[in-house]
Amino acid sequence: MTDAGALLDRVLSETGTDRVAETILDAALEEFLAYGLRRTNVDVVARRAGVSRATLYRRFDGKDALVQAVLVRECRRFFTSIVAATGDLPTVEERLIEGFVVGVRYARRDPLLNRLLASDPEALLPYLTVSGGLVVAVARDFLVQQGEELHGGLPRVAGREPAGVAELFVRLAISFTLTPESAIPLDTDDAVRAFARNYLAALMRL
Repeated sequence: MTDAGALLDRVLSETGTDRVAETILDAALEEFLAYGLRRTNVDVVARRAGVSRATLYRRFDGKDALVQAVLVRECRRFFTSIVAATGDLPTVEERLIEGFVVGVRYARRDPLLNRLLASDPEALLPYLTVSGGLVVAVARDFLVQQGEELHGGLPRVAGREPAGVAELFVRLAISFTLTPESAIPLDTDDAVRAFARNYLAALMRL
C-alpha cells in the first residue's frame, strides 16, 4: 500500500523524460475531460495518442494505472503552482495563507476536477472524503515540508503540532471546494486571503 511519503515523492518528482508516456497521459486527460472516467476506454486513449495498445500497456498496467498516473501528474501541477506562488514569501504564515488562496482557486477552476465532480462524483468523492486520508496526508506533508524549508518549520504553539495546523488548512480547502456555498464570503482571492489570515493563520499565533 502506498504511503503518504512515497506518494508525495512521486508527485514532486520530475516528469517529462518519457515522451511517449507523456503523450499517452495527454490523450488520457483529453478523454477524461470529454467523457469522464467510466466512459473512457484504454484502446481509444491509445488511438488518440497515436500508439499501439501494446505500447500503452508497456507503460501503464491497465486503466487504473493510467488514471492514477494522470491524477498524480495533475497533483504535480497543483503543487508546482503553490510553490511558484509562495516560494518567495518571507514567512511561513504568508506561505500558508497564499498557499490556501492558490489551492482554493486552483481547485475551483481545475477542468479535470470539475469535470469529474459533474460526471463521476461517485467515483471521485470517496478519494476526497471517506477514503481521502492519503490525499489529506500528502497535501498536509507538503505544507509541513514547505514550512521546514523556511526558518526551520511551522511555528509550534502549545498543544498544536505543525502537522495538525497544516491538515486543518487542507481539510478546509477540500470542504470549500466540494461545498462552495457558505456564509463566509470566499468569492474572490482577496476574500479567501482575508479568511485565511483572520481565521487560519490565527491558529499559529494563539
